[in-house]
Amino acid sequence: MRILNFYNLLCCHLIVRPYLIGLSILFTFLLSIYHPVFAVDGLGKGEVEAYVTTNTRSHELKRVTFKANSLSSRTTIHLDRNTRFQEMDGFGAAVTGSTCYNLLKMDKKSRTQFLRETFDPVAGYGHSYIRIAIGCSDFSLSEYTCCDAEGIENFALQEEELQYVIPVLKEILAINPTIKILGSPWTSPQWMKVDNLTDLNPFHSWTSGHLNPQYYQDYAIYFVRWIEAFQQEGIDIFAITPQNEPLNRRNSASLFMGWLEQRDFIKSALGPQLKKAGLRTKIFAFDHNYNYDNMADQQGYPLHIYEDDAAAQYITGAAYHNYGGNRQELLRVHDRRPDKQLLFTETSIGTWNHGRDFDKRLIEDMEEVGLGTVNNWCTGVMVWNLMLDSDRGPWREGGCKTCYGAVDIDRKDYKTITKNSHYYVISHLSVVVKPGAVRIGSTGMGDEELVYTGFENKDGSIALVLLNKSKEARTISVVDKATRFSYTVPAKSVVSYLWKG
Repeated sequence: MRILNFYNLLCCHLIVRPYLIGLSILFTFLLSIYHPVFAVDGLGKGEVEAYVTTNTRSHELKRVTFKANSLSSRTTIHLDRNTRFQEMDGFGAAVTGSTCYNLLKMDKKSRTQFLRETFDPVAGYGHSYIRIAIGCSDFSLSEYTCCDAEGIENFALQEEELQYVIPVLKEILAINPTIKILGSPWTSPQWMKVDNLTDLNPFHSWTSGHLNPQYYQDYAIYFVRWIEAFQQEGIDIFAITPQNEPLNRRNSASLFMGWLEQRDFIKSALGPQLKKAGLRTKIFAFDHNYNYDNMADQQGYPLHIYEDDAAAQYITGAAYHNYGGNRQELLRVHDRRPDKQLLFTETSIGTWNHGRDFDKRLIEDMEEVGLGTVNNWCTGVMVWNLMLDSDRGPWREGGCKTCYGAVDIDRKDYKTITKNSHYYVISHLSVVVKPGAVRIGSTGMGDEELVYTGFENKDGSIALVLLNKSKEARTISVVDKATRFSYTVPAKSVVSYLWKG
């Protein structure tokens, strides 16, 4: 018998067996420690599961259950599972070299507890998507690629992968074997770089430069060997992007790759080499800001690539960040090419955007990053570093010194964790919206302070994720074809609901 059913049976016996009250309290306490989250099949008929986080942290993903009822309010949200949008791949964060370094500084018991809470799809919050770097990123322990000695025959995984990233990924996969992994490079090997595409002079720098067309095939093989090297470690790579922030020349490790270059690289080398190797890894183009860094000749970057059928055949969709521009660009791109997916791959909090102001960031990030991307057709949502330390690192010169992680760990003990807004944004989605879920119609009236979206999971359960931006509590009614309930949503809070369909 499932734990929750046992607990319900126990509570029923309290009517005639008062001496069990103490045991019930003890059981509830143990339940909250060891089973913070339950699968939907643990819910009783007509029962709704909710997770609540408030801007004051009075509730932090607090789990409550209640019976559905027929009460109503002037604000009614109607869910229509016959109106169907995109299928969801998942939600998560980047597991960078810095993240892995911090995780491995923790004692194993504390690390396992955090990873289970984060990634376990039944007893945790079920984060289901991870982004990692191909070679170094601006949150790595050093600057490197997997082929720094000239010649593709010199490809090899380096210390950061072997000693940090892969061990952590294996621990995560042991908890959630179905998690999806996206890989993105920050730079090609320096020996593949040139200063410009006219003179083709060698460019020996980690920062900026262009990929020499002479090395398109070698660089495509580099991707193939990286994917295969991870496969040999038992780690499947679900998707890649050809270049992180291809319009950013200033990152500590970077490579400029305009849409013409990316188009030609994908159609002549990357796509064919992945196919030749028998790899089913998906390719997402672009991987940069909504506003294309205000470069006139780069506006609509992925749309230009899609116009070339030879390139488009290899591309699943486009990936975006939100460091510039408006998320409405997602809708514009989708409307132009509804056959291509959209993926949100990076956003960060830091000193520049009041990253430690939980009141501000919880509300704004849930609207912009969590619900805003999903309601504009993204199939997955990822934030930047899963874990940084209390000094916002480790970081390298030239990288971001002002970023916070989704969580920050105290360097004094590598045990005390502060969960920031991005952890809650991702967890509120992943805890009720499982991979393979479909976004469904959700309409309502009566309150502009509410932002929400609904989903149907593969098992038929229904999920609703809702943001109340108001300074006042709001009583809402939710109506599904088989279920209806009312709930008072706290002021300035996020609530995720789950019930049997």
